[in-house]
Amino acid sequence: MTIAHEILAASADCIVSGNHEQSRYFEAIKRLVAGRNKASSADRQQWQAGIDQIYQLIEDEIRTRTGKPTKAVAFGTSGWRGTLGKDLFARSVAVVTAAILGMYREAAGNQEIRHALGVADFAEMQRRGCVVGFDNRFGGPLLARAAIAVLRANGVKVYYAGEATTGALSASVLIHQAAFSINLTPSHNPLEYGGFKYNAADAGPAAPILTDTITRLAGEYLESGAPDLIPAQLDLDTAPETVAEVVAEDALASWQQLVRAKVGLHGIDYDRLLAELAGNRDIVVCVDAVHGAARGYLGRLLNNPPPERLVLLRSTVDPTFGGIAPEPSSANMQPVMTTLAARPEPLKLGAIIDPDGDRIRFTDGTVEISMNQFGAMAYHFLHQIKGKRGMVAKTVASSNLANGLAVQLGEEVFEPKVGFKEFKPVIDQALVFFEESDGISVIGHTPEKDAFIGLILAIDMTLSLNKPLGQYLAEIEDRFGHYYPDRDGVVVSQQGESLLRSLDKLRTYGPGSEVRVGEKTQTITSVIDIDGRKMILADGSWIMIRPSGTEPKVRFYVEARSPAETALLVKSAKSMLAEIGLLP
Repeated sequence: MTIAHEILAASADCIVSGNHEQSRYFEAIKRLVAGRNKASSADRQQWQAGIDQIYQLIEDEIRTRTGKPTKAVAFGTSGWRGTLGKDLFARSVAVVTAAILGMYREAAGNQEIRHALGVADFAEMQRRGCVVGFDNRFGGPLLARAAIAVLRANGVKVYYAGEATTGALSASVLIHQAAFSINLTPSHNPLEYGGFKYNAADAGPAAPILTDTITRLAGEYLESGAPDLIPAQLDLDTAPETVAEVVAEDALASWQQLVRAKVGLHGIDYDRLLAELAGNRDIVVCVDAVHGAARGYLGRLLNNPPPERLVLLRSTVDPTFGGIAPEPSSANMQPVMTTLAARPEPLKLGAIIDPDGDRIRFTDGTVEISMNQFGAMAYHFLHQIKGKRGMVAKTVASSNLANGLAVQLGEEVFEPKVGFKEFKPVIDQALVFFEESDGISVIGHTPEKDAFIGLILAIDMTLSLNKPLGQYLAEIEDRFGHYYPDRDGVVVSQQGESLLRSLDKLRTYGPGSEVRVGEKTQTITSVIDIDGRKMILADGSWIMIRPSGTEPKVRFYVEARSPAETALLVKSAKSMLAEIGLLP
Protein backbone atom coordinates (compact mmCIF):
# COMPACT_ATOMS: atom_id res chain seq x y z
CA MET A 1 0.00 0.00 0.00
CA THR A 2 1.37 3.44 -0.91
CA ILE A 3 1.72 6.24 1.61
CA ALA A 4 -1.17 8.10 0.00
CA HIS A 5 -3.39 5.02 0.35
CA GLU A 6 -2.40 4.55 4.01
CA ILE A 7 -3.24 8.17 4.73
CA LEU A 8 -6.59 7.79 3.00
CA ALA A 9 -7.27 4.56 4.91
CA ALA A 10 -6.61 6.21 8.28
CA SER A 11 -8.90 9.07 7.33
CA ALA A 12 -11.63 6.74 6.10
CA ASP A 13 -11.52 4.66 9.28
CA CYS A 14 -11.52 7.58 11.73
CA ILE A 15 -13.03 10.66 10.09
CA VAL A 16 -16.65 11.31 9.15
CA SER A 17 -16.66 14.12 6.59
CA GLY A 18 -18.40 17.22 7.91
CA ASN A 19 -19.05 15.64 11.31
CA HIS A 20 -16.67 16.69 14.09
CA GLU A 21 -18.74 14.88 16.71
CA GLN A 22 -18.24 11.42 15.25
CA SER A 23 -14.70 11.93 13.92
CA ARG A 24 -11.78 10.45 15.83
CA TYR A 25 -9.12 12.85 14.64
CA PHE A 26 -6.38 11.96 17.08
CA GLU A 27 -6.73 8.26 16.41
CA ALA A 28 -5.98 9.06 12.77
CA ILE A 29 -3.09 11.34 13.71
CA LYS A 30 -1.51 8.63 15.85
CA ARG A 31 -1.65 6.19 12.94
CA LEU A 32 0.02 8.71 10.65
CA VAL A 33 2.66 9.58 13.23
CA ALA A 34 3.53 5.88 13.49
CA GLY A 35 3.92 5.80 9.72
CA ARG A 36 6.01 8.97 9.72
CA ASN A 37 8.31 7.53 12.38
CA LYS A 38 9.05 4.44 10.26
CA ALA A 39 9.48 6.35 7.00
CA SER A 40 12.68 7.39 5.29
CA SER A 41 13.64 11.04 5.44
CA ALA A 42 12.47 11.41 1.83
CA ASP A 43 8.95 10.16 2.66
CA ARG A 44 8.41 11.87 6.02
CA GLN A 45 7.05 15.05 4.49
CA GLN A 46 4.24 13.17 2.78
CA TRP A 47 3.16 11.69 6.11
CA GLN A 48 3.48 15.11 7.74
CA ALA A 49 1.23 16.67 5.10
CA GLY A 50 -1.47 14.14 6.04
CA ILE A 51 -1.05 14.97 9.73
CA ASP A 52 -1.30 18.70 8.97
CA GLN A 53 -4.55 18.19 7.06
CA ILE A 54 -6.13 16.48 10.05
CA TYR A 55 -4.94 19.23 12.37
CA GLN A 56 -6.77 21.69 10.09
CA LEU A 57 -9.98 19.79 10.84
CA ILE A 58 -9.24 19.92 14.56
CA GLU A 59 -8.68 23.67 14.29
CA ASP A 60 -12.09 24.03 12.67
CA GLU A 61 -13.62 22.02 15.50
CA ILE A 62 -11.90 24.21 18.10
CA ARG A 63 -13.21 27.33 16.36
CA THR A 64 -16.76 26.26 15.63
CA ARG A 65 -17.91 23.83 18.31
CA THR A 66 -20.65 25.37 20.47
CA GLY A 67 -22.03 22.47 22.49
CA LYS A 68 -20.93 21.12 25.82
CA PRO A 69 -17.63 19.29 26.33
CA THR A 70 -17.96 15.53 26.01
CA LYS A 71 -17.01 15.26 29.67
CA ALA A 72 -18.11 17.64 32.40
CA VAL A 73 -15.60 20.35 33.29
CA ALA A 74 -13.79 19.34 36.47
CA PHE A 75 -10.68 20.91 38.00
CA GLY A 76 -8.45 18.28 39.58
CA THR A 77 -4.95 18.38 41.06
CA SER A 78 -3.61 20.43 38.14
CA GLY A 79 -6.67 22.07 36.63
CA TRP A 80 -8.95 20.86 33.86
CA ARG A 81 -7.91 18.40 31.14
CA GLY A 82 -9.67 16.82 28.19
CA THR A 83 -9.48 16.08 24.49
CA LEU A 84 -8.70 19.01 22.20
CA GLY A 85 -11.71 19.88 20.07
CA LYS A 86 -14.05 17.58 21.99
CA ASP A 87 -13.61 19.03 25.49
CA LEU A 88 -11.33 22.03 25.11
CA PHE A 89 -12.45 24.31 22.32
CA ALA A 90 -12.79 28.07 22.00
CA ARG A 91 -16.28 28.29 23.47
CA SER A 92 -15.62 25.95 26.41
CA VAL A 93 -12.40 27.78 27.28
CA ALA A 94 -14.34 31.06 27.14
CA VAL A 95 -16.96 29.63 29.50
CA VAL A 96 -14.33 28.45 31.99
CA THR A 97 -12.61 31.85 31.82
CA ALA A 98 -16.01 33.43 32.54
CA ALA A 99 -16.42 31.04 35.47
CA ILE A 100 -13.14 32.34 36.89
CA LEU A 101 -14.41 35.90 36.61
CA GLY A 102 -17.70 34.82 38.15
CA MET A 103 -15.74 33.46 41.10
CA TYR A 104 -14.22 36.90 41.66
CA ARG A 105 -17.75 38.31 41.74
CA GLU A 106 -18.81 35.74 44.31
CA ALA A 107 -15.80 36.62 46.44
CA ALA A 108 -17.51 39.88 47.47
CA GLY A 109 -19.78 37.84 49.73
CA ASN A 110 -17.41 35.01 50.66
CA GLN A 111 -14.41 35.73 52.88
CA GLU A 112 -12.93 32.25 52.43
CA ILE A 113 -12.86 32.64 48.64
CA ARG A 114 -11.46 36.18 48.98
CA HIS A 115 -8.63 34.94 51.18
CA ALA A 116 -7.77 32.12 48.76
CA LEU A 117 -7.81 34.51 45.79
CA GLY A 118 -5.50 37.02 47.45
CA VAL A 119 -7.44 40.04 46.15
CA ALA A 120 -10.02 42.24 47.84
CA ASP A 121 -12.60 42.59 45.07
CA PHE A 122 -13.39 42.38 41.36
CA ALA A 123 -11.96 45.86 40.69
CA GLU A 124 -8.60 44.93 42.21
CA MET A 125 -8.54 41.80 40.05
CA GLN A 126 -9.21 43.87 36.91
CA ARG A 127 -6.44 46.31 37.78
CA ARG A 128 -3.81 43.72 38.71
CA GLY A 129 -4.65 41.58 35.71
CA CYS A 130 -4.03 38.09 34.40
CA VAL A 131 -0.97 36.42 32.86
CA VAL A 132 -1.92 34.21 29.89
CA GLY A 133 0.25 31.56 28.27
CA PHE A 134 0.22 28.06 26.79
CA ASP A 135 2.50 25.13 26.05
CA ASN A 136 3.35 23.63 22.65
CA ARG A 137 0.03 21.85 22.16
CA PHE A 138 -1.85 22.31 18.95
CA GLY A 139 -4.39 25.14 19.23
CA GLY A 140 -2.67 26.88 22.14
CA PRO A 141 -2.69 30.36 20.55
CA LEU A 142 -6.32 29.90 19.48
CA LEU A 143 -7.50 28.89 22.93
CA ALA A 144 -5.50 31.72 24.48
CA ARG A 145 -7.31 34.21 22.24
CA ALA A 146 -10.65 32.84 23.43
CA ALA A 147 -9.63 33.40 27.05
CA ILE A 148 -8.24 36.86 26.29
CA ALA A 149 -11.44 37.85 24.49
CA VAL A 150 -13.39 37.21 27.71
CA LEU A 151 -10.81 38.98 29.89
CA ARG A 152 -10.72 42.07 27.67
CA ALA A 153 -14.52 42.21 27.45
CA ASN A 154 -14.60 42.45 31.24
CA GLY A 155 -11.90 45.09 31.64
CA VAL A 156 -9.17 42.74 32.93
CA LYS A 157 -5.57 43.75 32.24
CA VAL A 158 -3.78 41.02 30.27
CA TYR A 159 -0.10 40.08 30.29
CA TYR A 160 0.38 37.89 27.23
CA ALA A 161 3.33 35.50 27.49
CA GLY A 162 2.55 33.29 24.49
CA GLU A 163 4.19 29.87 24.58
CA ALA A 164 5.80 29.58 28.01
CA THR A 165 6.57 27.16 30.81
CA THR A 166 4.48 26.79 33.94
CA GLY A 167 7.29 27.96 36.23
CA ALA A 168 8.00 31.05 34.12
CA LEU A 169 4.31 32.00 34.09
CA SER A 170 4.21 31.60 37.87
CA ALA A 171 7.21 33.93 38.16
CA SER A 172 5.40 36.45 35.93
CA VAL A 173 2.46 36.53 38.35
CA LEU A 174 4.81 37.27 41.25
CA ILE A 175 6.91 39.89 39.46
CA HIS A 176 3.91 41.81 38.10
CA GLN A 177 1.77 41.17 41.19
CA ALA A 178 -0.95 39.93 38.86
CA ALA A 179 -4.22 38.66 40.28
CA PHE A 180 -4.03 35.29 38.53
CA SER A 181 -2.76 33.32 35.55
CA ILE A 182 -4.29 31.12 32.86
CA ASN A 183 -2.01 28.48 31.39
CA LEU A 184 -3.46 26.35 28.59
CA THR A 185 -1.64 23.08 29.17
CA PRO A 186 -2.39 19.49 30.20
CA SER A 187 1.22 19.13 31.39
CA HIS A 188 2.62 15.68 30.49
CA ASN A 189 -0.57 14.13 29.09
CA PRO A 190 -0.54 12.60 25.56
CA LEU A 191 -0.87 14.59 22.33
CA GLU A 192 -4.68 14.53 22.12
CA TYR A 193 -5.09 16.37 25.42
CA GLY A 194 -5.61 20.04 26.08
CA GLY A 195 -5.63 21.62 29.52
CA PHE A 196 -6.43 24.72 31.53
CA LYS A 197 -4.42 25.62 34.64
CA TYR A 198 -5.47 28.44 36.92
CA ASN A 199 -3.20 29.97 39.58
CA ALA A 200 -4.36 32.72 41.93
CA ALA A 201 -2.36 35.72 43.19
CA ASP A 202 0.10 33.58 45.15
CA ALA A 203 1.16 32.06 41.78
CA GLY A 204 0.76 28.52 43.07
CA PRO A 205 -1.77 25.78 42.29
CA ALA A 206 -5.24 26.93 43.31
CA ALA A 207 -6.77 25.91 46.62
CA PRO A 208 -9.65 23.38 46.53
CA ILE A 209 -12.26 26.03 47.34
CA LEU A 210 -11.25 27.86 44.15
CA THR A 211 -11.13 24.86 41.83
CA ASP A 212 -14.43 23.62 43.25
CA THR A 213 -16.00 27.02 42.62
CA ILE A 214 -14.69 27.16 39.05
CA THR A 215 -16.04 23.65 38.44
CA ARG A 216 -19.47 24.61 39.79
CA LEU A 217 -19.77 27.88 37.89
CA ALA A 218 -18.49 26.38 34.65
CA GLY A 219 -21.20 23.73 34.89
CA GLU A 220 -23.85 26.35 35.56
CA TYR A 221 -22.69 28.56 32.68
CA LEU A 222 -22.61 25.65 30.26
CA GLU A 223 -26.21 24.89 31.18
CA SER A 224 -27.67 28.41 31.24
CA GLY A 225 -25.04 30.65 29.64
CA ALA A 226 -23.28 33.74 31.01
CA PRO A 227 -24.16 36.48 28.52
CA ASP A 228 -22.92 39.32 30.68
CA LEU A 229 -19.40 37.82 30.88
CA ILE A 230 -18.88 36.19 27.46
CA PRO A 231 -18.92 38.41 24.36
CA ALA A 232 -21.34 37.37 21.63
CA GLN A 233 -18.44 36.95 19.21
CA LEU A 234 -15.04 35.68 20.32
CA ASP A 235 -12.13 37.37 18.55
CA LEU A 236 -10.01 34.38 17.55
CA ASP A 237 -8.03 36.03 14.77
CA THR A 238 -6.43 39.16 16.23
CA ALA A 239 -2.95 38.47 17.53
CA PRO A 240 -2.95 39.52 21.23
CA GLU A 241 0.47 41.13 20.96
CA THR A 242 -0.98 43.64 18.48
CA VAL A 243 -3.74 44.81 20.84
CA ALA A 244 -3.01 48.02 22.74
CA GLU A 245 -4.77 46.82 25.93
CA VAL A 246 -2.60 43.68 26.09
CA VAL A 247 0.89 43.85 27.62
CA ALA A 248 3.54 41.64 26.01
CA GLU A 249 5.18 39.59 28.73
CA ASP A 250 8.64 37.99 28.65
CA ALA A 251 8.04 35.21 31.15
CA LEU A 252 11.66 34.06 31.22
CA ALA A 253 12.85 37.59 32.05
CA SER A 254 10.43 37.58 34.99
CA TRP A 255 11.75 34.18 36.06
CA GLN A 256 15.33 35.46 35.94
CA GLN A 257 14.40 38.57 37.89
CA LEU A 258 12.80 36.46 40.62
CA VAL A 259 15.80 34.12 40.97
CA ARG A 260 18.24 37.02 41.19
CA ALA A 261 16.12 38.88 43.73
CA LYS A 262 15.81 35.89 46.10
CA VAL A 263 19.45 34.74 46.16
CA GLY A 264 19.63 35.57 49.87
CA LEU A 265 17.00 32.92 50.61
CA HIS A 266 18.05 30.01 48.39
CA GLY A 267 21.72 30.83 47.87
CA ILE A 268 21.69 30.16 44.10
CA ASP A 269 23.96 32.78 42.51
CA TYR A 270 22.46 32.58 39.04
CA ASP A 271 24.86 34.90 37.20
CA ARG A 272 27.97 33.38 38.75
CA LEU A 273 26.71 29.95 37.79
CA LEU A 274 26.14 30.96 34.16
CA ALA A 275 29.66 32.38 33.93
CA GLU A 276 31.14 29.16 35.36
CA LEU A 277 29.13 27.01 32.97
CA ALA A 278 30.33 28.97 29.94
CA GLY A 279 33.96 28.79 30.98
CA ASN A 280 34.28 25.23 32.30
CA ARG A 281 35.39 22.79 29.61
CA ASP A 282 34.90 19.81 31.90
CA ILE A 283 31.08 19.91 31.82
CA VAL A 284 28.45 19.19 29.20
CA VAL A 285 24.71 19.69 29.75
CA CYS A 286 22.27 17.75 27.57
CA VAL A 287 18.56 18.58 27.85
CA ASP A 288 15.69 16.87 26.06
CA ALA A 289 12.77 19.30 25.70
CA VAL A 290 10.51 16.63 24.12
CA HIS A 291 9.35 19.35 21.68
CA GLY A 292 7.70 21.18 24.61
CA ALA A 293 7.57 24.81 25.67
CA ALA A 294 11.02 24.64 27.34
CA ARG A 295 12.70 24.29 23.94
CA GLY A 296 12.47 28.03 23.22
CA TYR A 297 13.86 29.04 26.60
CA LEU A 298 16.78 26.76 27.40
CA GLY A 299 19.45 28.67 25.47
CA ARG A 300 18.50 32.00 27.07
CA LEU A 301 18.04 30.36 30.46
CA LEU A 302 21.72 29.36 30.41
CA ASN A 303 22.86 32.58 28.70
CA ASN A 304 23.55 30.83 25.39
CA PRO A 305 26.73 29.00 26.47
CA PRO A 306 29.16 27.64 23.87
CA PRO A 307 27.48 24.88 21.83
CA GLU A 308 29.83 22.27 23.25
CA ARG A 309 28.51 23.06 26.76
CA LEU A 310 24.78 22.72 25.94
CA VAL A 311 23.22 20.04 23.73
CA LEU A 312 19.47 20.25 23.10
CA LEU A 313 17.42 17.24 21.98
CA ARG A 314 13.92 17.22 20.49
CA SER A 315 13.93 21.01 20.35
CA THR A 316 11.88 21.40 17.16
CA VAL A 317 8.18 22.22 16.77
CA ASP A 318 6.07 19.05 16.96
CA PRO A 319 2.72 18.96 18.81
CA THR A 320 2.67 15.16 18.32
CA PHE A 321 5.82 14.76 20.49
CA GLY A 322 7.13 12.31 17.92
CA GLY A 323 4.44 9.88 19.02
CA ILE A 324 5.76 9.33 22.55
CA ALA A 325 4.07 9.94 25.88
CA PRO A 326 5.78 13.26 26.70
CA GLU A 327 6.78 12.70 30.29
CA PRO A 328 10.07 12.46 32.16
CA SER A 329 10.50 8.69 32.24
CA SER A 330 13.23 6.09 32.05
CA ALA A 331 12.24 5.18 28.50
CA ASN A 332 12.24 8.79 27.35
CA MET A 333 15.59 9.43 29.04
CA GLN A 334 17.42 7.05 26.69
CA PRO A 335 18.33 9.64 23.99
CA VAL A 336 19.98 11.76 26.68
CA MET A 337 21.87 8.74 28.04
CA THR A 338 23.05 7.81 24.55
CA THR A 339 24.20 11.36 23.82
CA LEU A 340 26.14 11.66 27.08
CA ALA A 341 27.78 8.24 26.60
CA ALA A 342 29.55 9.61 23.53
CA ARG A 343 30.83 12.74 25.26
CA PRO A 344 34.40 13.00 26.67
CA GLU A 345 33.73 15.52 29.47
CA PRO A 346 34.19 14.19 33.03
CA LEU A 347 31.16 16.13 34.28
CA LYS A 348 28.04 15.07 32.42
CA LEU A 349 24.57 16.34 33.27
CA GLY A 350 21.45 15.24 31.44
CA ALA A 351 17.81 16.14 31.94
CA ILE A 352 14.41 15.60 30.35
CA ILE A 353 11.61 18.16 30.76
CA ASP A 354 7.89 17.71 30.14
CA PRO A 355 5.86 19.88 27.70
CA ASP A 356 4.91 22.69 30.09
CA GLY A 357 8.25 22.68 31.91
CA ASP A 358 7.05 21.83 35.39
CA ARG A 359 8.61 18.34 35.67
CA ILE A 360 12.23 17.27 35.24
CA ARG A 361 14.32 14.12 35.65
CA PHE A 362 18.11 13.85 35.68
CA THR A 363 21.05 11.64 34.79
CA ASP A 364 24.82 11.95 34.91
CA GLY A 365 25.09 9.69 31.89
CA THR A 366 25.42 6.59 34.03
CA VAL A 367 22.89 6.92 36.83
CA GLU A 368 19.29 8.00 36.34
CA ILE A 369 18.05 10.24 39.15
CA SER A 370 14.32 10.72 39.68
CA MET A 371 12.86 13.43 41.89
CA ASN A 372 12.64 10.92 44.75
CA GLN A 373 16.42 11.15 44.98
CA PHE A 374 17.02 14.61 43.53
CA GLY A 375 14.64 16.32 45.96
CA ALA A 376 16.62 14.92 48.89
CA MET A 377 19.88 15.88 47.16
CA ALA A 378 18.64 19.45 46.64
CA TYR A 379 17.73 19.66 50.32
CA HIS A 380 21.15 18.38 51.39
CA PHE A 381 22.84 20.82 48.98
CA LEU A 382 21.01 23.90 50.25
CA HIS A 383 21.30 22.84 53.88
CA GLN A 384 24.87 21.54 54.02
CA ILE A 385 26.66 23.22 51.11
CA LYS A 386 24.82 26.54 50.92
CA GLY A 387 24.49 26.75 54.69
CA LYS A 388 20.73 27.34 54.79
CA ARG A 389 18.54 26.09 57.62
CA GLY A 390 14.96 24.88 57.55
CA MET A 391 12.63 21.96 56.98
CA VAL A 392 12.11 19.84 53.88
CA ALA A 393 8.66 19.28 52.36
CA LYS A 394 7.72 16.23 50.29
CA THR A 395 4.49 14.51 49.38
CA VAL A 396 3.52 11.35 51.20
CA ALA A 397 4.10 9.31 48.01
CA SER A 398 7.74 10.45 47.76
CA SER A 399 10.80 8.54 48.92
CA ASN A 400 11.73 8.52 52.60
CA LEU A 401 15.34 9.38 51.75
CA ALA A 402 14.55 13.01 52.55
CA ASN A 403 13.00 11.91 55.86
CA GLY A 404 16.12 10.02 56.87
CA LEU A 405 18.26 12.96 55.89
CA ALA A 406 16.17 15.50 57.83
CA VAL A 407 16.14 13.36 60.98
CA GLN A 408 19.93 13.21 61.07
CA LEU A 409 20.20 16.93 60.36
CA GLY A 410 17.80 17.72 63.19
CA GLU A 411 15.19 19.29 60.91
CA GLU A 412 11.46 18.79 60.43
CA VAL A 413 9.66 17.10 57.53
CA PHE A 414 6.35 18.36 56.14
CA GLU A 415 4.64 15.43 54.42
CA PRO A 416 1.21 16.24 52.90
CA LYS A 417 -0.90 14.32 50.41
CA VAL A 418 -0.10 14.34 46.67
CA GLY A 419 -0.49 17.66 44.85
CA PHE A 420 1.82 20.67 44.76
CA LYS A 421 -0.90 22.88 46.22
CA GLU A 422 -0.55 20.93 49.47
CA PHE A 423 2.77 22.70 50.15
CA LYS A 424 1.08 26.09 50.65
CA PRO A 425 1.41 26.04 54.48
CA VAL A 426 5.24 25.82 54.31
CA ILE A 427 6.14 27.76 51.14
CA ASP A 428 8.13 30.34 53.13
CA GLN A 429 9.63 27.80 55.55
CA ALA A 430 10.75 24.71 53.60
CA LEU A 431 14.11 24.96 51.85
CA VAL A 432 12.93 22.50 49.22
CA PHE A 433 9.49 21.14 48.38
CA PHE A 434 9.09 18.31 45.91
CA GLU A 435 6.89 15.43 44.79
CA GLU A 436 7.78 12.04 43.39
CA SER A 437 6.28 12.88 39.98
CA ASP A 438 9.37 14.99 39.17
CA GLY A 439 8.20 18.39 40.44
CA ILE A 440 10.33 20.69 42.61
CA SER A 441 10.72 24.26 43.85
CA VAL A 442 12.77 25.99 46.54
CA ILE A 443 12.40 28.68 49.16
CA GLY A 444 12.14 32.16 47.69
CA HIS A 445 11.07 30.82 44.31
CA THR A 446 7.67 30.04 42.81
CA PRO A 447 5.10 28.04 44.80
CA GLU A 448 4.58 26.16 41.53
CA LYS A 449 6.77 23.27 40.45
CA ASP A 450 9.45 24.40 38.03
CA ALA A 451 11.83 22.35 35.89
CA PHE A 452 14.10 25.35 35.32
CA ILE A 453 14.96 25.84 38.99
CA GLY A 454 15.63 22.09 39.14
CA LEU A 455 18.02 22.33 36.19
CA ILE A 456 19.84 25.32 37.69
CA LEU A 457 20.18 23.45 40.99
CA ALA A 458 21.61 20.40 39.23
CA ILE A 459 24.18 22.53 37.39
CA ASP A 460 25.08 24.27 40.66
CA MET A 461 25.58 20.90 42.40
CA THR A 462 27.75 19.55 39.61
CA LEU A 463 29.98 22.63 39.35
CA SER A 464 30.18 23.48 43.07
CA LEU A 465 31.04 19.93 44.10
CA ASN A 466 33.01 19.14 40.93
CA LYS A 467 31.47 15.68 40.73
CA PRO A 468 28.69 13.92 38.79
CA LEU A 469 25.25 13.79 40.37
CA GLY A 470 25.44 10.01 40.71
CA GLN A 471 28.53 10.26 42.89
CA TYR A 472 26.89 12.92 45.05
CA LEU A 473 23.81 10.72 45.45
CA ALA A 474 25.92 7.70 46.43
CA GLU A 475 27.68 9.74 49.14
CA ILE A 476 24.33 10.89 50.55
CA GLU A 477 22.89 7.37 50.50
CA ASP A 478 25.96 5.89 52.19
CA ARG A 479 25.50 8.33 55.03
CA PHE A 480 21.72 8.65 55.32
CA GLY A 481 20.43 5.31 54.04
CA HIS A 482 19.52 3.54 50.81
CA TYR A 483 15.97 3.71 49.45
CA TYR A 484 14.65 2.13 46.25
CA PRO A 485 11.32 3.62 45.09
CA ASP A 486 9.12 2.83 42.11
CA ARG A 487 5.64 3.75 40.91
CA ASP A 488 3.10 2.66 38.36
CA GLY A 489 -0.55 3.05 37.49
CA VAL A 490 -3.33 0.90 36.08
CA VAL A 491 -6.39 1.96 34.09
CA VAL A 492 -9.60 0.91 35.82
CA SER A 493 -13.22 0.84 34.66
CA GLN A 494 -14.57 2.16 37.96
CA GLN A 495 -14.61 5.87 38.71
CA GLY A 496 -15.95 8.27 41.32
CA GLU A 497 -17.73 6.84 44.34
CA SER A 498 -17.62 3.29 42.96
CA LEU A 499 -13.83 3.40 42.76
CA LEU A 500 -13.52 4.88 46.23
CA ARG A 501 -15.73 2.11 47.66
CA SER A 502 -13.50 -0.51 46.09
CA LEU A 503 -10.33 1.13 47.40
CA ASP A 504 -11.91 1.35 50.84
CA LYS A 505 -11.67 -2.47 50.99
CA LEU A 506 -7.92 -1.99 51.54
CA ARG A 507 -8.79 -1.09 55.14
CA THR A 508 -8.36 -4.78 55.90
CA TYR A 509 -4.63 -4.05 55.58
CA GLY A 510 -4.23 -2.29 58.91
CA PRO A 511 -1.44 -2.21 61.50
CA GLY A 512 -0.55 -5.74 62.53
CA SER A 513 -1.83 -7.40 59.36
CA GLU A 514 0.53 -9.24 57.04
CA VAL A 515 1.53 -8.72 53.42
CA ARG A 516 3.19 -11.29 51.20
CA VAL A 517 6.34 -9.83 49.58
CA GLY A 518 7.97 -12.42 47.35
CA GLU A 519 8.72 -15.47 49.47
CA LYS A 520 8.52 -13.53 52.73
CA THR A 521 5.70 -12.25 54.88
CA GLN A 522 5.94 -8.69 56.15
CA THR A 523 3.97 -7.06 58.94
CA ILE A 524 2.34 -3.65 58.51
CA THR A 525 3.49 -1.47 61.40
CA SER A 526 1.58 1.72 60.57
CA VAL A 527 -0.77 3.24 57.99
CA ILE A 528 -0.96 6.81 56.65
CA ASP A 529 -4.35 7.50 55.08
CA ILE A 530 -4.26 11.23 54.28
CA ASP A 531 -4.16 10.37 50.55
CA GLY A 532 -5.20 6.88 49.63
CA ARG A 533 -3.47 4.29 51.81
CA LYS A 534 0.25 4.11 52.59
CA MET A 535 1.16 0.89 54.39
CA ILE A 536 4.54 0.96 56.13
CA LEU A 537 6.18 -2.41 56.73
CA ALA A 538 8.44 -3.54 59.54
CA ASP A 539 11.70 -3.03 57.62
CA GLY A 540 10.80 0.54 56.65
CA SER A 541 9.65 -0.35 53.14
CA TRP A 542 6.12 0.67 52.10
CA ILE A 543 3.28 0.35 49.62
CA MET A 544 0.90 3.22 48.79
CA ILE A 545 -2.27 3.01 46.67
CA ARG A 546 -4.43 6.00 45.68
CA PRO A 547 -6.79 7.08 42.88
CA SER A 548 -5.36 9.43 40.26
CA GLY A 549 -6.58 13.02 40.43
CA THR A 550 -6.31 13.57 36.67
CA GLU A 551 -6.92 10.24 34.88
CA PRO A 552 -9.16 7.14 35.21
CA LYS A 553 -6.36 5.26 36.95
CA VAL A 554 -5.31 3.85 40.26
CA ARG A 555 -1.73 4.74 41.10
CA PHE A 556 0.54 2.76 43.37
CA TYR A 557 3.89 3.68 44.84
CA VAL A 558 6.41 1.45 46.58
CA GLU A 559 9.75 1.81 48.28
CA ALA A 560 12.09 -0.99 49.29
CA ARG A 561 15.30 -0.96 51.30
CA SER A 562 17.06 -3.26 48.80
CA PRO A 563 16.98 -3.16 44.97
CA ALA A 564 15.73 -6.72 44.63
CA GLU A 565 12.60 -6.12 46.72
CA THR A 566 11.29 -3.13 44.75
CA ALA A 567 9.79 -5.33 42.02
CA LEU A 568 8.37 -7.65 44.67
CA LEU A 569 6.54 -4.76 46.32
CA VAL A 570 5.08 -3.79 42.93
CA LYS A 571 3.73 -7.34 42.61
CA SER A 572 2.30 -7.10 46.12
CA ALA A 573 0.52 -3.85 45.24
CA LYS A 574 -0.99 -5.41 42.12
CA SER A 575 -2.09 -8.43 44.14
CA MET A 576 -3.92 -6.10 46.53
CA LEU A 577 -5.69 -4.41 43.61
CA ALA A 578 -6.69 -7.80 42.20
CA GLU A 579 -7.97 -8.87 45.60
CA ILE A 580 -10.39 -5.90 45.76
CA GLY A 581 -11.56 -6.42 42.18
CA LEU A 582 -9.69 -3.64 40.35
CA LEU A 583 -7.35 -5.95 38.43
CA PRO A 584 -8.10 -9.30 36.78
